[in-house]
Amino acid sequence: MSRPPAAEILGQMLSVRRALALAFSSSVLAIAPPPALADAPGGAPACRVVDVDFLPSEDLQLVAWIEDTKGHFVSTIFITQLTGTYGLGNRPGIHDFNSGPRWPYGRREGVFPVWAHRHGQTFPRLDFQNYDDNAANDRNLSHPFTNSSVEQFFCRPLRPDEAMWDTQTCATVVYTDKGTLSPTAKSLYPPREDIVMHADIDSPSVGMYEELNPFDAVSKATPPAGVPYRMSWPIPDTLPVGDYVLWVEASKEFDFNSTYNPTSYPEPPGIPWADYGEPFRGQPSVVYKVPFAIGMSTSIQTTASYVGYGDVDGADGTLFAPDGTITSSTPGSGAARLLLRMDDHGDMYRVRVESRPEFDYSAPGRASDASLVEVTANTATISFVAPGDDGDDGTVSGYEIRYLAATQMNEANFERATLVSAAVAPDEPGQVQTVKVEGLLPQTSYFVGIRAYDECQNKGPLTIVALATTERQTGEVDACFVATAAYGSLLANDVEMLRRFRDAFLRKTTLGELAVETYYTFGPAVAGVVGQSEQLRGVARDGLAPIVDWARGLAY
Repeated sequence: MSRPPAAEILGQMLSVRRALALAFSSSVLAIAPPPALADAPGGAPACRVVDVDFLPSEDLQLVAWIEDTKGHFVSTIFITQLTGTYGLGNRPGIHDFNSGPRWPYGRREGVFPVWAHRHGQTFPRLDFQNYDDNAANDRNLSHPFTNSSVEQFFCRPLRPDEAMWDTQTCATVVYTDKGTLSPTAKSLYPPREDIVMHADIDSPSVGMYEELNPFDAVSKATPPAGVPYRMSWPIPDTLPVGDYVLWVEASKEFDFNSTYNPTSYPEPPGIPWADYGEPFRGQPSVVYKVPFAIGMSTSIQTTASYVGYGDVDGADGTLFAPDGTITSSTPGSGAARLLLRMDDHGDMYRVRVESRPEFDYSAPGRASDASLVEVTANTATISFVAPGDDGDDGTVSGYEIRYLAATQMNEANFERATLVSAAVAPDEPGQVQTVKVEGLLPQTSYFVGIRAYDECQNKGPLTIVALATTERQTGEVDACFVATAAYGSLLANDVEMLRRFRDAFLRKTTLGELAVETYYTFGPAVAGVVGQSEQLRGVARDGLAPIVDWARGLAY
């Protein structure tokens, strides 16, 4: 085909931008004024508490549960939110897809295989919406724009050579297929429960995900590495006194050694977009076990060693005995994913369990003096003054921190807001604490809510901070905003063609680089509207079609 001159191509690009910008200018976002906050809850009854103390290393996924001495499952008391809220174990796509920062696809059935085969619950498996069209679609990272809605948590699949891989940020609007419930296949993991269904894009079954997920109350942010952490579980009044067992399962991607590595467990063969992500299957989950007693007096027990490990792919719930295939001497790896600590008697432990009565009649106080410390296009750092466990006294057990985009937060919608992935280690009352909220979109208004909780899960009043992220910095984002919105997936063939055309040709000339920067100036805002309107997505695809056709004829 004949190739139009560069000026004509640039003119077509800018014409598309002007048409979409005109449509965008007619869209107005209205934000309601903040309603009055509800009063803090009144006096709470005493409770019995199980406290679990440990020192985590980096990038762990953790689950803790209790069984009786006969192996009967009692309750899950803690699960990191990547699995408990965002559905890591039950996502569309094959289990051995490569992985990367906030990777969106792949059923990670090997994350907690021992727990998964013991908790006694099953859930419908999530498939891509076009799975039934061709089972091979289960092995594809790119999916139709008609199946891809705005993503609030995960990033698009990234290549290791992209700048966002190192910064661990999405840095642009992302669209993903949220999947659909299989009518026949089952999973031992819950689906994600953080999303609201987009009609005509998402499967109607997305509206059921939240009801299917029973772990919201115990799903917490990943504990920060190298900071002592305590999880507290109020013992139900119906649980009789007696002997029990606390189990902790710890999982970690890319935890390689001589037995478990990309050679032993390589990336799946023959999938499209194989250059995205990297093989992640290293050492399997490791399990710690602590027998303890529940009664009306305090019981303290510890362990310094792991009791076994799970199957690397989660094929079954076998607890394999410790052996030489698991690293034991490298802090943060294998059996040493939970780091050693010293107790008050000079003894070393990795997990400490304390069962005790807790006479806690008061809810925590309010996190005060909350303010914005720093905001960028994709992050916000907020500081606040730590409240007390009982009003002004004592140290709280933790904080529940959530955010909403473009919607005023209040007590009624706080529970449905997105959990912040960063954990905050509680400090004494009056101390300044900070939290960094990541994965935000540029030029977007957000509301961040903070409230403290104590050992009995009494919750303090809600503190809310309003903020707006900044514009994207020049040269920061390696993405095609409007094209992504138009085609629905950044990995759609035509979007990839446009990206390569941009990198190989436009950025090699002064005029081309100017067009790229102009596009990036308006692209994010325009894409936000394009992505929500199928009519505008069609207009954008029609406008981009001549450029795509021309780019296909180029030799790279």
